[in-house]
Amino acid sequence: MLNAQLQRLFLRYAAALLCVLTAACSTLPDVSNLGASVSQVSAASSGPMSASARLNALAAMEEAVTGSPLVKGNKVTLLFDGPETMTAMMAAIQQAKSTINFETYIFDQDQLGLQFADLLIEKQRAGVQVNIIYDSVGSIGTPAEFFERMRAAGIKLIEFNPVNPLKRFGRWQLNHRDHRKILVVDGKIGFTGGVNISAAYANSSLFRSRRRASTGAGPGTIGWRDTHLQIEGPAVASLQLLFMQTWGTQHAEDLPDLDYFPKLDNAGDKTVHVLSTQPDSDYSLYKAYILAIQQARKSIHITTPYFTPDRQLVDALVAAAGRGVDVTLILPSVTDIGLMFYAGQSFYTQLLSAGIRIYQLQVAVLHAKTAVIDGSWSTVGSANLDIRSFLHNYEANVIVIDEQFGREMEKAFREDIRGSQQITLEQWQQRPFSDHIKEWAARSLGYWL
Repeated sequence: MLNAQLQRLFLRYAAALLCVLTAACSTLPDVSNLGASVSQVSAASSGPMSASARLNALAAMEEAVTGSPLVKGNKVTLLFDGPETMTAMMAAIQQAKSTINFETYIFDQDQLGLQFADLLIEKQRAGVQVNIIYDSVGSIGTPAEFFERMRAAGIKLIEFNPVNPLKRFGRWQLNHRDHRKILVVDGKIGFTGGVNISAAYANSSLFRSRRRASTGAGPGTIGWRDTHLQIEGPAVASLQLLFMQTWGTQHAEDLPDLDYFPKLDNAGDKTVHVLSTQPDSDYSLYKAYILAIQQARKSIHITTPYFTPDRQLVDALVAAAGRGVDVTLILPSVTDIGLMFYAGQSFYTQLLSAGIRIYQLQVAVLHAKTAVIDGSWSTVGSANLDIRSFLHNYEANVIVIDEQFGREMEKAFREDIRGSQQITLEQWQQRPFSDHIKEWAARSLGYWL
């Protein structure tokens, strides 16, 4: 089992190196005057305002900046770690009547992957059309036979931007990866977030302290710390559309002609914004993130496993701390990608000097990509706070603008803080000189990581 995991890790590193060698430099848009582009809305929000009025103003500004509407009337459920996410997704799949669209970065052939694949095959044989997009780099260690077994059952599969250029005619786009995790069942219930299909998610990360005594899990059974969302209501159509658009980029056969967009009634009271990013796009997700940070008044609480931001994002965080906003980051203490780890740490001195608090999650591998700003603007998705996510990857994040949901996110953030160790500026300045060298070397590759 260990040898198989090491082989998969080696193959992914090799593919990532190829991505570095084939990458062409591009840049993120200038967002220094982002507020000026929504000056009319911003002017309406000046002066004393109630919390709800300010929330509505931020929503209007976000719509103006991204050019896409927010969707009301949704039910949104937070899912913590692999077991809770897998249980919810499998329950939805079990109830599927017509279609299952599934998009993932990693689809491993391990115990969890086989269980998930068996369920999809069972539904396909029962008359439910299953369509799958899996990333070629993310799933590079998975044997072809694993996918062929699903294909033989009638499931439609696409290998996104194959590593082997002979597998598909047209432009070879190895550096463009599909990092999204999307599941849509019958067009009525959707899931997205950071959870892949891998044994890393077979166990809990011991997320809540009250679970620690009851699980009895030892270090060898601790899963990755991640966050996912389950959505019901009109916003599910946005996730479905993202899947369909990605399918269309791969020059594959058309999807079976079925009802992928049924009428969706209101299912709750949450206002949701489904935003995506992909190469050569309008970078709406990046703009929404920067806007929320620029407009923050009280707090910015971010959790991210891979932190190699561009200058504008760092400047926005430092400026927020300078105007008295509580800026707190939860970053990893252990990682599956060493270069990303040291590249992220190369920013610590600047951030700590600006008064930003940094915590490192202990024991579990951190993989959650979340943020909650001013307790009312929240996001969960696949995008890391790194240049690759915003420039080169296909990513999907859900933004929820709601105070009640924000409280749930804040509770999760506080519990992760309790499982983390704070890094102080004084402590950080005492680190070994060898770490300085590693950070410098990793940061010089930050664009390609």
